[in-house]
Amino acid sequence: MHTQPENETAAPPGSHPRILIVDDEKLLRDVLAANLSDVYQVETAGSAAEADVHMGLMHFDLVLADHLMPGEMGLDFLRRVRERFPDTKCILFTGCISPDLISRAQNMAELSAYLIKPISAQQLHTAVAGALAT
Repeated sequence: MHTQPENETAAPPGSHPRILIVDDEKLLRDVLAANLSDVYQVETAGSAAEADVHMGLMHFDLVLADHLMPGEMGLDFLRRVRERFPDTKCILFTGCISPDLISRAQNMAELSAYLIKPISAQQLHTAVAGALAT
């Protein structure tokens, strides 16, 4: 069951999809946001806890999260996002290329895609558009 945020400010019909980027590295958050903000409504958060605050205030169509963050790991955070908001698409990105993580990401049915850093603008746009199209 989809749980709407209590104070949700829904995007008006026909408006751009809303995306939340979660990464503890501000520079990367800003670069990703700049790459997407011409097509999408973009918010950023520096941690899973900060992302939870954003998600309590508004609905997001897609959440992109880094895996290696202080506190909650990205894969665990995205699993929790999908449990709470089943219609929100999720993309994991990481610079950690471990066979275990890739296997876990591939086996997580709720994950729309996973990206390995460095991420090109083309890879980012293709993954986001693909996730939102499903």
